[in-house]
Amino acid sequence: MAGPIVLANVSVPLLGAVDTAVIGHLGQVHWMGAVALGAMLFNFIYHLFNCLRMGTTGPTAQARGAGDHAEVRTMLARALLFGLGAGLLMVALQGPILTVAFMAIDASEQVEQHARTYFLVRVWALPAVLCTYAVIGWMYGLRNVRVPLVVQLGTNAVNIVLDLLFVFVFGLGVAGVAIASVIAEYAGLMLGLLYVRRTLRTLPRAGGGSPLFDRARWLRMFTINGDIVLRTLCVVSVAAIFMAKSAELGDLPLAANQVLYLFLVFTSFGLDGFAHAAETILGEAVGRRDATGFRQGRRMVFFWAGIVGATNMLVYALFGTAIIELLTSIPEVRAMAAEYLWWPVLIPLVSVWAYMYDGVYLAATRTRIMRNTVIVAFAGYLVVLHLALPSFGNAGLWAAVATFLALRGLLLHLYLPRVQASIGGQRPQPAARPA
Repeated sequence: MAGPIVLANVSVPLLGAVDTAVIGHLGQVHWMGAVALGAMLFNFIYHLFNCLRMGTTGPTAQARGAGDHAEVRTMLARALLFGLGAGLLMVALQGPILTVAFMAIDASEQVEQHARTYFLVRVWALPAVLCTYAVIGWMYGLRNVRVPLVVQLGTNAVNIVLDLLFVFVFGLGVAGVAIASVIAEYAGLMLGLLYVRRTLRTLPRAGGGSPLFDRARWLRMFTINGDIVLRTLCVVSVAAIFMAKSAELGDLPLAANQVLYLFLVFTSFGLDGFAHAAETILGEAVGRRDATGFRQGRRMVFFWAGIVGATNMLVYALFGTAIIELLTSIPEVRAMAAEYLWWPVLIPLVSVWAYMYDGVYLAATRTRIMRNTVIVAFAGYLVVLHLALPSFGNAGLWAAVATFLALRGLLLHLYLPRVQASIGGQRPQPAARPA
């Protein structure tokens, strides 16, 4: 099960990687910096609302494990409504979002100008992106890993073709890669909804139904998603601060760090594939109140995730320089990225635990613990950043990121016995607050 999820997840950052690679071969450092900042803003928003995916998989798997197929159906409708509303709200607030973002980022005038263009075009994809998150989370909860893979690969295929067409044929530059992303995201959503229609026809029909606007279930959904949003706000703030500080160091460090950060993004999405598998497998065990199955499933997922993390390190160590050369043809960017390559090589060693424990805690809907531990880890990140950046420059930035990931995994590990002990006696209630 985890294999297709990993492939689907790894395909997600291809949109940003393709945008970077296309712009990176046009020979303009400030264009690369603009896409870096624009992509960072969208990654911030996308990750912030990834609660739609993360908060849908676990409860759907729990409902499936408990045999409540009516709730399985209604869970999708709630998630889609949430996604559509949130996406339209972000489109309406595009002006204030952009203003606040560039108040916090000290970029060059050229970089800021092109980043604004990129953002104002790509922002129209948000409703499609967030609704697609809901579809993917629901499919994972049903152990359907093929549909997310097809949807995400299809989205990326459209994006790649349109990127090349709009940039190299029509000469649209930064605006071209943004337009390609918008079209690709809506195409992916339409494909996902077609599969949803097929899936709904095959689900068992339970008598009685599950009301769409049940107050207790919406309260549970908002509680879970609220905890995940606060947790994710810290996670995406790490990336946002990293890019903002890179911009302060100059256009060249910003471009180099954008290339290297893609290594971390691919690592995170690859490991998240196993976290998604954990949410589905362990979520069903929670629905059955099967403590033994929960423990065995956790060990299996961790074993394979460790292998993937080690493989990432080996691939980056052997082929990292070649990957950098694929992403940019600018000699100065290549040289600086190669100088700091060893950070992305080593970081999978410490990040694997953070991503895997996220899956475990989401399966058990213990989102409050996730929220609290990541806040502590974020505080540690800020401390290291404050101490290391003035003395070590770009290396200090990378050290702070490594510290954040290591603290997340360690703190979640310390809480694990409490979560494991509660599984056998857990009886999920619609209004229950995660603890």
